[in-house]
Amino acid sequence: MRATVIYGPNDIRIGEVPDPAVRKPTDAVVRVVNACICGSDLWAYRGVASRVAGQRIGHEFLGIVEEVGSEVIGFTRGDFVVAPFVWSDGTCDYCREGLHTSCPRGGFWGEVGSDGGQGEAVRVPFADGTLVKLPKEAAGEEKLLPGLLALSDVMSTGHHAAVTAGVRPGVTVAVVGDGAVGLCGVLAAQRLGADRIIALGRHEQRTTIARSFGATEVVAERGEAAIEAVKELTGGMGAHAVLEAVGTEESMRTAISIARDGGAVGYVGVPHGGSAGVDIIQMFGRNVALAGGVAPARAYIPELLPDVLSGAIDPGLVFDRTVDLDGVPDGYRAMHDREALKVRIAF
Repeated sequence: MRATVIYGPNDIRIGEVPDPAVRKPTDAVVRVVNACICGSDLWAYRGVASRVAGQRIGHEFLGIVEEVGSEVIGFTRGDFVVAPFVWSDGTCDYCREGLHTSCPRGGFWGEVGSDGGQGEAVRVPFADGTLVKLPKEAAGEEKLLPGLLALSDVMSTGHHAAVTAGVRPGVTVAVVGDGAVGLCGVLAAQRLGADRIIALGRHEQRTTIARSFGATEVVAERGEAAIEAVKELTGGMGAHAVLEAVGTEESMRTAISIARDGGAVGYVGVPHGGSAGVDIIQMFGRNVALAGGVAPARAYIPELLPDVLSGAIDPGLVFDRTVDLDGVPDGYRAMHDREALKVRIAF
C-alpha cells in the first residue's frame, strides 16, 4: 500500500509500505477514507522534532473497518469509524478516568514501528478502546466528513483547552493562536456558553473563521502590544479563561499575562522553548491556574459527536484545502508557507 513517509526536514514522500494486518487479537485494520495534516506535523517537517528517515507520519483519520481480531467485540467489517490521535486499551485506570493519553499500553500514530494516519490503511491496536463508531451513512455525506475528521484531534484539543481553562456560561475567554486548534478553541468556548471571546490572530482568513465560530473581538497585535490590547478590552482585568494553542515561549507568556487574577490558562500548544514562558511567580501572585496538556480526544469524541452530526457545530471549516495522497507533499509545503490553514486528504 501507499503512505506518507518523512525522510528529513522538508522531505515528505509518498512511498510503498507493508500492508497492515491483524497481528494481535485486539487489532483492527481500517481503510482510510479521510486523513489530514496537523500543525504539529510541521515541527517534524521543519526539522524541529526529529524523525527517523522513512518513518510513517500522520495521526488523524476516518475510515472503514476491513478486518478485526478475534477479541474485538465492538466493531465489524464495514463499520465507519474515527480514530483519536492516540490509541489506548480502554481498560486501564487512566482510560477509565478519561485520560486515555496516559494509557501505559497506548501510543501515537506514526511512532517508529506503528502505522501513520496519512496512508491508505492503518493497523489499529486495541480497537475497542480506541475507535469510535460513526453512523454508516455518514461515510457518504461529503459535507459531514471534514467536521467528523476534526474530532480526531483539533476539535477535541480545542475543547480540552476550553475545559481545562474552566470556560463556562457568562465568562470572558481569550484564545491565543489562530491555527486550527485555536479556532476550534473559539468554537468550543462558544459551545460552552462563553459570553465574550477574544481571538488573538492577525491572518484575515483565519480571524474570519474565528468570528464565524463565535469570536466577539479580534486582537491582531502580538507580545506586549497584545497584552495591552486585551487589558484595554477587559477594563484592565483580563480574561477569566485563556486558551493557549501555540506552544512557544511568547504565546505562553502572553496567555498568562492576559489571564484575569483568579483565572486559568488551558494550554494545548505543544511546548517549544525551555520553560515555555511560564513565570511561576507571576502566576502565584495573581492566583492564575495553569492546566491542560495532551488532549484525551477519545474521552471527548462521544460528547462532541452529536453536535457535529446535527450541524450544531462545524469544526470542518478549518479545512481550506483538500488533496489526494499524491498531493500530500505539496500540502505540507502549503501549510508551512501559510498558504493553507489545514489540509484534508481524501482517498
